[in-house]
Amino acid sequence: MLRSLHSELLKIATTRSWWVLSLMLFVWVGFNAAVIAAVGGVLVDQSQGLIGAGAVPALVYSVVSSLGYVFPLLFGALASTTEFRHQTLTPTFLATPRRGLVLGGKLGAGLIWGAVFGVVGLLASLGLGALVLTIVGVDPALAASDTWALAGRALLAMTLWAVIGVALGVLMPNQVAVIVTVLAFTQFLEPLVRLASAAWEWTASVGRFLPGAATDAVVGSSIYSLLSASTVDALEWWQGALVLAGYAVVFLGIGSLTTWRRDVT
Repeated sequence: MLRSLHSELLKIATTRSWWVLSLMLFVWVGFNAAVIAAVGGVLVDQSQGLIGAGAVPALVYSVVSSLGYVFPLLFGALASTTEFRHQTLTPTFLATPRRGLVLGGKLGAGLIWGAVFGVVGLLASLGLGALVLTIVGVDPALAASDTWALAGRALLAMTLWAVIGVALGVLMPNQVAVIVTVLAFTQFLEPLVRLASAAWEWTASVGRFLPGAATDAVVGSSIYSLLSASTVDALEWWQGALVLAGYAVVFLGIGSLTTWRRDVT
């Protein structure tokens, strides 16, 4: 297992995908964190006390997961589908005939690199977000324990999303199909479904178990949760983490019983 994990880490480190996606994550999260911080500072200043400044930092820092989770998801999916696309699974399985060990190595690598993506995203949201908050006159709350608890939960969420990506790539080995599916679902379908589900209490209860909603529950703050304004209580952070882990288990279980067992040449 250790040799398989080392092999998977080496495969990732010797490609460009990890640093390209990391750079894109940093720019995207930093830009949105800065914009939300600036807008939040203006709203706090013009509301004359109606909008508390204390809620703004959490909203800014949670951008790392609410808008950035697509990057570790794509990364994990690419880590699996690239092997199918370039047929590097053939020498991999020849070197390690036990496919379960190969899959375990990929999951371990997904956990490690998911944490790396989480750190990169937090550097963007905490760094640029706190800087803009300070400029607009809002306390960035970097000394508050709640801020660092949020950062820890965001790191957990990003790590879980990388694992979901690996599992999804095993389930859907076609690289183009998985990229299109990920982008369509995360950027268009789920946000619309979440907003629509807030209209009724019973749909909002079901909507809590959507992957994005579960992510927001783990972190504890999100721009999407603010926009949906649902009357149904969100999941607890640990419940949200279990929901995300459940998605990974389902995808991985189906994929390991189907595509992972097929001949690759």
